[in-house]
Parts: sequence; C-alpha cells; structure tokens
Amino acid sequence: MVDRVSVRQLVTETHLTVYSGEAYLDERQVSVSDISRPGLELTGYFNYYPHERVQLFGRTESAFARNMTSAERLVILRRMAAMDTPAFLVSRGIEPLAEMLEAAESAHIPVLGSKLPTTRLSSLITDYLEGQLAERRSMHGVLVDLYGLGVMITGDSGVGKSETALELIQRGHRLIADDRVDVYQQDEQTIIGEAPAILSHLLEIRGLGIIDVMNLFGAGAVRARTSIDLIVHLENWTPDKQFDRLGSGEQAQTIFDVAVPKITIPVKVGRNLASIIEVAAMNFRAKSMGYDATKTFEQNLNKLIQSNSEE
Repeated sequence: MVDRVSVRQLVTETHLTVYSGEAYLDERQVSVSDISRPGLELTGYFNYYPHERVQLFGRTESAFARNMTSAERLVILRRMAAMDTPAFLVSRGIEPLAEMLEAAESAHIPVLGSKLPTTRLSSLITDYLEGQLAERRSMHGVLVDLYGLGVMITGDSGVGKSETALELIQRGHRLIADDRVDVYQQDEQTIIGEAPAILSHLLEIRGLGIIDVMNLFGAGAVRARTSIDLIVHLENWTPDKQFDRLGSGEQAQTIFDVAVPKITIPVKVGRNLASIIEVAAMNFRAKSMGYDATKTFEQNLNKLIQSNSEE
C-alpha cells in the first residue's frame, strides 16, 4: 500500500498537460483520491476548504472566476494555494487564468490541464488515485484472463497452478500474475488483482525455471491487471473427500469486503485442468447471464419424479 502519489505519476498515467510548475511535479504529492471542484471557495467561503485535494476547474468554475476582477481572483487563488495542495487542474482545454498561474508559481504548485470534459476527467483521476492509494494484500495464486473474466487459480504449492496457466496461455488466454497476486478493493463489488513489479510477465515452471511470457508469446499474452471474478481452487483428489458433482454447492471467498465466487476442482492424474477451468469460466459467465445447467437438471429431475408418481 502506498500512502502518496507524486503529481508526476498522476500526469504520466492520466496523460495530463503541464502548463506550469514542471519543476514541482516530484515535490508535490497526492494523499487522497477525492477531487475538489472549488465553487464555494471562489465566493470566498473557505470554512471547509479541502486544500489537500487536487483542485479541478471546469467550465462553470472558470466562467465564474472570469466574472471577478483580477485582484479578486488573485486573492482567492492565493488562499487556495495551500502548502499541501497538490495541483490545480483545468478541464476541457480551457486556458488557465493568469492569476492561477501566478498564485501557483508563488506556492510551487503545478498547473495541469486536459481536453476531457470535467466529469470524465474527475472520474479518470479519482479511479487512478483510488487504485494507487488503496490498501493492498498479497495472495498466493495465479491470475489469468479467460474470455474477459479474471480467474484466480489457488491451491497448495506444487499442485499445478503455473503449469495450468501455461497451457491456458498457449490456448490464447492472458497472464496477469503468477505465484503472488497483489489485490485491492476498487469499489463495493470489485476486487482488482495485479502482479508485483518484480514478477510482471514472469511464470515459474518447475524443472524449467522462470520464463518471460511476453517475450515468448507476445504482448497479447499478458495483461497488467484485471478484476477477480472467480476463484478456482485446485485440491489433490483423495477417495475419502467429497467434491461437488452437480454444481449446486455455491462457495465464496471474502477478499476485503467482497465475496468472490469460488469453485473447488479435484486434481487427479489424467484430468485436463486447463480445459476444465476454461469450461468453468464459460459456465460461470452463463450463470451470470441466467443460464444454470444445475437448475435445468433439477427441474428435469422433478418433472421425472412427478410423472412417475402419477403413473
């Protein structure tokens, strides 16, 4: 977990324009994901001014400020340029006010811009900052993208997670992380997984060593991050353990505050795990669209029982 993001990182990752303050991009840090649109502050009301946030000026704020005198604008913008204000940001390609540039330069605050509409820009910045500033956990497993679903394969060491992921990659699916997955909660329903920087694009195969998936299979075989939609747990098969045969026993694993659906697959000699996991992903997608083979089977069974009882 990081508690701050430099303004330079923000500029680079969200493709912002730097109008002034290039020298202060590393110095200024963002510590909260919320964005401030300083409407009340422009009227002189600073009782609850969130000075630690990125200050976003859209069409409304800019138009209001232009109706003020130059002296009034300078007074307000100097009050807004606090010691911990990360940056001023102007949307829609609007040129920043001269008084904004002057106040920002005096306080060593960068002035940034974007051509995006204000609402879209606010969402972009917020999503990026939430992802960077969110609490992170490390989980043991392999994360792959199957048909657009993020599937995390878990299980004891040596059960065959990486080998299964390798076969899935050969079938055209994409690797996100092997061995260790960094996870964080994006919102109330979404968990995001990504590889630690040191393990990015790498896959460890016992007896072969570490392979670079992107170099061997191309850029289309890897992905930086994905939501975790399904957990597939691989467990060594034993005759005394009962496994779900009909798919009616729904499981879930809680990561942070989100319950992620989970299925357990027994590992046994001769089973093609890659094919089974592919089908598991397709079946999960079908269920999410309202098609449940287990319910169909149960309905057919009930009809058969009912018809036999009537004879």
